[in-house]
Amino acid sequence: MRRREFMTLLGTALAWPLAARAQQSAMPVIGVLSASSPDAANPDIAAAFEKSLAERGYVVGRNVAIERRWAGGEYDRLDELAKELVRLNPALILVAGNVVALAAMRTTSTIPIVFNIASDPVKIGLAKSFASPGGNATGISLMTATLTLKRLELIRELVPQSATIGLLVNPDNQDSLAELEDVAHSTGQSLKIVKAGNIGDLEPAFAELVGARVGAVLVSNDAFFLSQRVQLVALAKRNSLPANYEFREFPAIGGLMSYGPNLVATYQKIGTYAALILKGSRPSDLPIQQPTAFELVINTATARSLGIQIPPSFLLRADEVIE
Repeated sequence: MRRREFMTLLGTALAWPLAARAQQSAMPVIGVLSASSPDAANPDIAAAFEKSLAERGYVVGRNVAIERRWAGGEYDRLDELAKELVRLNPALILVAGNVVALAAMRTTSTIPIVFNIASDPVKIGLAKSFASPGGNATGISLMTATLTLKRLELIRELVPQSATIGLLVNPDNQDSLAELEDVAHSTGQSLKIVKAGNIGDLEPAFAELVGARVGAVLVSNDAFFLSQRVQLVALAKRNSLPANYEFREFPAIGGLMSYGPNLVATYQKIGTYAALILKGSRPSDLPIQQPTAFELVINTATARSLGIQIPPSFLLRADEVIE
């Protein structure tokens, strides 16, 4: 081979990885800021989000990339992790939970944010209104305070009416805590609020609930609690406490029951919004959505282990019965 031909071939070969890197760097990045950890993540939720993206022309690894940052249940790490994502200049940042969303908002006022939160986004400062968010954030609000009243009503059907109901809340989630305290005061019922903000707080919190002789416990919607669902379900079983949660992910691993929106369906909608933003839509123009369907899920094996007889009429109302 002649020297000139060899040098041309060598130059072309060297250019290939450079071209590949250039193509990769041009690929839009979705940043994901999570209060959870990789081992606690629900693969079905990630799959639903990626499937929704793919249906709208964005295939992860082909023409869009995802960069994840995990707080591992430590809310005080969120601001720094958000800054790490911002330094990557992502096309948008996906967040779940009030505290996580607020951390992202503190970090950037220009990068689009798509959220899935428990509270009213207008009240906590994420948007100007549901119809016209007006800033760089939009997404889905689960309006958990309203659901708490329904979950309280449901758990009372399975325990003595005179029983005190415990309410497990995260003190670091101040906005959600304030809403739930208002709910507790408005019911006129006997409720015991117990707080847990990190992994080390969970066992003492259940000891406090048992000491207060509560008849059941509502676990509030919080990103940290969702990430610790295995331990929460185990603690409820160990202490023989009937527990009502917001998401199916809890009874699916042995929790007694849940009432709330389907997270997989929620993340399909979030995937739709992410795709619209990738195509050029502005978060300020995308109205904040609320779930329109709620599921009642019962784990009858857990009910039997707790000595709870679930009335047939209650089972007929369930959307899913786990044996």
